Amino acid sequence: MSFPLLTATAVLPAVGAIATAAVPAKQRTAAKWLALLFSVATLVVAAVVAVRFDPDGARYQLTESHAWIEDFGVRYELGVDGIGVALVALTALLIPFVILAGWHDADPQETGSSRWRPTQGFFALILLVEAMVIISFEATDVFVFYIFFEAMLIPMYFLIGGFGDRAGPHGEKEAATQRSYAAVKFLLYNLVGGLVMLAAVIGLYVVAGNFSLQDIAAARANGSLEMATSTERWLFLGFFFAFAVKAPLWPLHTWLPNAMGEATAPVAVLITAVVDKVGTFAMLRFCLQLFPEASKWATPVILVLALVSIVYGALLAVGQRDIKRLVAYASISHFGFIILGIFAMTSQGQSGATLYMVNHGISTAALMLVAGFLISRRGSRLIADYGGVQKVAPVLAGTFLIGGLATLSLPGLAPFVSEFLVLVGTFTRYPVIGIIATFGIVLAALYTLVLYQRTMTGPVKPSTEGIADLRVRELAVVVPLIGVLIFLGVYPKPLTELVNPAVKHTMSDVHKKDPKPEVEAAHK
Repeated sequence: MSFPLLTATAVLPAVGAIATAAVPAKQRTAAKWLALLFSVATLVVAAVVAVRFDPDGARYQLTESHAWIEDFGVRYELGVDGIGVALVALTALLIPFVILAGWHDADPQETGSSRWRPTQGFFALILLVEAMVIISFEATDVFVFYIFFEAMLIPMYFLIGGFGDRAGPHGEKEAATQRSYAAVKFLLYNLVGGLVMLAAVIGLYVVAGNFSLQDIAAARANGSLEMATSTERWLFLGFFFAFAVKAPLWPLHTWLPNAMGEATAPVAVLITAVVDKVGTFAMLRFCLQLFPEASKWATPVILVLALVSIVYGALLAVGQRDIKRLVAYASISHFGFIILGIFAMTSQGQSGATLYMVNHGISTAALMLVAGFLISRRGSRLIADYGGVQKVAPVLAGTFLIGGLATLSLPGLAPFVSEFLVLVGTFTRYPVIGIIATFGIVLAALYTLVLYQRTMTGPVKPSTEGIADLRVRELAVVVPLIGVLIFLGVYPKPLTELVNPAVKHTMSDVHKKDPKPEVEAAHK
């Protein structure tokens, strides 16, 4: 194809961001509809990419390559494998729902300023983040990836600090302080990770002479590019550190609860369901493909860190009093499962990790957005301020329950398949770690069901008597997400067929094969 489909998936939301920001200040509703229109158009193009992609074809497809900074070997190179297609589709799918859910989050009466056109700015920033995330999933030039990996921090900083949640437990002044603190912490953590990665990117160029992922990986595979063991390990650590911050992996995770707690619910979804996936995706695409021996060398430590993330995140989720921070710590636990699956170095584990990225994005979006609708009605994030909601808003409570059950990976809902594959893939090579990781499932059931019991069941508290049920716009956000969770939970084949060939390539990169079963099947 001559038409640059991959570029179009990133250019459309970028153009949409410019167009939305340019809408006159008084035309706030027009800006919202324009942003929604561009997000839906991006989803359509992403769907075309998914249809055009052949899972059994070449590893990277729909490729584009153009000279950019020739003196330094930088080229504008894009290409997608099955994993990239799945995550581009996830991003394009979620953004329209994020926009719909945040329809009134930046109205002037809530932000207190109309001179900066806050409504237009809010939706323009969301589209800008979408463009940068999508091109990060598509970039096969390391330098191009790095630029957008870092650039997405700027719009996210303003979304957290400038359009943060105003339903905190303290007054408006304290809420503004907390928003600023969360935004700065998010930016500093990720900037430090990015600076470490920049040093590694420069080091990679010094060793390889270019930034092309495919050229470097091919040269490493055929032996024409050799790296000293120490060099490969240092470069790996530079890349992995940045991705672990973004992921977020314990102990580099502490920015996430603050960011999600102080952001509005749609922006919190943007953080954990979209932006953070760039970190785990990059571990598969760059760490394992460029530094296979160093990846195997670091695997034992990374598995332990992932295991700590699983248990630590779940334990802290159990003790949370804030709904949004509970979901944030649950996400830390879930990212631990994703990283565990990646570095288990089995096809089941890596397929499960990729499915987990997609399914976690959808399930967290469903749960967090319904929680956001609840919080907007009561004006509080504290669990103790709710009770008996299912009696006054049964549809809201029901959708909240389904989102929660997906979070604890109930069989029949999409996350179960991915979590099961991760645990099976881990157990076949690292049985002790697989067994300990299983406790994360038990803790997930505990924090999810306790959250539902405390907020939705029991007698109706005076503070929740007037809570209204979900409206049409809110149902339009939640129902499709629940539908996707059920569909992929019952029939995950479309996703598995898409990602399994890409996983085989990744396994080949690190020269790993699945362990043979200890007990061979009996043959008559």
